Amino acid sequence: MEAVYYHQAGNFEILKQPIPQIGDNEILLQVLSCGVCGTDQHIHKGEFISKFPLTPGHEVVGKVAKFGKSVKGFTEGDRCVVDPGTTCGECFFCRRGQDLLCENFDGLGCTSAGGFTEYVAAHYTKVFKIYNLTDEEATLIEPAACAVHGADKLALPVGAEVLILGAGPTGLILSQILKMNGASKVVLAANKGIKTRIAQEINAADVYVEIDRENPQADWDRIKKEYPYGFDAVVEATGAESVANDAINYVRRGGSLMVYGVYSDAALVHWKPSKIFGEEIRIIGSFAQTHCFPRAVAYLDGGKINVKGMVTNAFATRDYQKALDMISSKAALKVIVKPSL
Repeated sequence: MEAVYYHQAGNFEILKQPIPQIGDNEILLQVLSCGVCGTDQHIHKGEFISKFPLTPGHEVVGKVAKFGKSVKGFTEGDRCVVDPGTTCGECFFCRRGQDLLCENFDGLGCTSAGGFTEYVAAHYTKVFKIYNLTDEEATLIEPAACAVHGADKLALPVGAEVLILGAGPTGLILSQILKMNGASKVVLAANKGIKTRIAQEINAADVYVEIDRENPQADWDRIKKEYPYGFDAVVEATGAESVANDAINYVRRGGSLMVYGVYSDAALVHWKPSKIFGEEIRIIGSFAQTHCFPRAVAYLDGGKINVKGMVTNAFATRDYQKALDMISSKAALKVIVKPSL
């Protein structure tokens, strides 16, 4: 089978690899689509939790090609998505019930072979059926699971006002979840372009602030003028160091700032401890997810969350570099790889 194969960070090629052999409790999926996200850019640079050699791709959609003798409830041809995270159950954090913080966290497409290929193997407990979404739309279930976890961490009080910074796929999904779960108003602020256009088309937020890339300060100042008391919760979903540094200045006294983007390992923030102390600001981190896939599938496959039109570009496996370039160009919202192309 054809696969994206990294020998080390920044050094990949398209190679022929053997189709994975599966165990008694595993399912072999023929990959139909696999999403490309900002995390894959960080993996390309050797950041995040990546381990090499590696076939990346953690937003997998496929159909059941084969399954082990102990697997029940699946038939060949079932369309499914894969929860990419696996925890050890034995380390200090797992034994405390904090499995997302597992010291031996294994991520399909991050530390073990993922979906930018033709076939992928996964434990059956990590595989979930889908019925209504297209193969392309279903790549957004993994980002949606991360959004569900983010909403859990944020734990909004009813009637909260929220500012989301950034209009990437998981930010748009989180925005919709918060609209349905406590927020009286969600303001979405992001650079003007295809992402903010699609955000408005799918009704992701209540208010949209399109930031002018050439003169951004005027738009940021407008937010402060129109919302002088700030917001109960601010979600930093851009992954940009400069925005993360400024995000705290939009948090209302007694409010929360959730760090939700994926950042360069070298990125730093400089916040005044006196501000956090004196205004009782809560700083929250939200990383990936565990046990959130069933709710993500229910939201997206059930039609509660609108993802129509969010996938903007599709590439063949052999054109993986073009997929990475498209994300960097800022001219796309969601990019996917389809082995059939």
